[in-house]
Amino acid sequence: MHADIVDVTESACALTGSQGPVGNGPVNETRLHVFPDSVAFGQRLGRAARLPTTRVTLHQFPDGESLVRIGRPPGRHAVVVRSLFNPNAKLIETILAADALRQAGAQRVTLVAPYLPYMRQDTVFSAGEPISQRAVGALLGRDFDAVLTVEAHLHRVFELSEVVPGRARSISAAPVIGAFLARRRRGVLLVGPDEESRPWVQAVAATARVPWIVGEKTRLGDRRVRIHFPTVPAARRAVLLDDIASSGTTLATGARALRRAGVDAVEAI
Repeated sequence: MHADIVDVTESACALTGSQGPVGNGPVNETRLHVFPDSVAFGQRLGRAARLPTTRVTLHQFPDGESLVRIGRPPGRHAVVVRSLFNPNAKLIETILAADALRQAGAQRVTLVAPYLPYMRQDTVFSAGEPISQRAVGALLGRDFDAVLTVEAHLHRVFELSEVVPGRARSISAAPVIGAFLARRRRGVLLVGPDEESRPWVQAVAATARVPWIVGEKTRLGDRRVRIHFPTVPAARRAVLLDDIASSGTTLATGARALRRAGVDAVEAI
């Protein structure tokens, strides 16, 4: 985890032209602004980067609108830290924070969002639907100079910079997960639930040096899927790897299929 946080920090600085804080001493002109729901991650990021952190405060009016207040000083380079799961309210508040920071004098504003929402809808699957990936990417690119996330849900698009105008990067978690599995790899089978997971599973398996398979998934609804694994090698323990767990249905269905195939224990990442 520490290595992943350092990678996030160095990438944020590289994207915006700041001096890299890791290994080079504090950067006084860079400040992290952390939302209340991301305090634990923001504090660890601040310690790893040796950067000051300030909490963003929120107030909700009776009609549901949010008032966002940022701490001062904003820093010449202000880094907003917030994971954007349950995104609908959070996106508006995060954009308001960017505006507040610029009003307070920040010259550059970066978003560090470990989870970036609305990336799965990267094409029009049925008539009348939006391409939410493009719409949300344009929104964030307008208000932030740089956007940094971890394992963005990209499939037909290969680089986050194609989605978010300006500077953007999706950091791969594969090296960190692979190193974790390498320490306990005896008897482990790495499993991806569907074809979309194949590149990520391959990358993790290459680092961990473990066997891997990918299933065939048919989506029957928001909370109903069917998963079939053509061949399951003999293994005592399987690790299911998926980049999004909204309801847990895919992971639960995959785990049941692996147990039916003879796997003794199933874990999930």
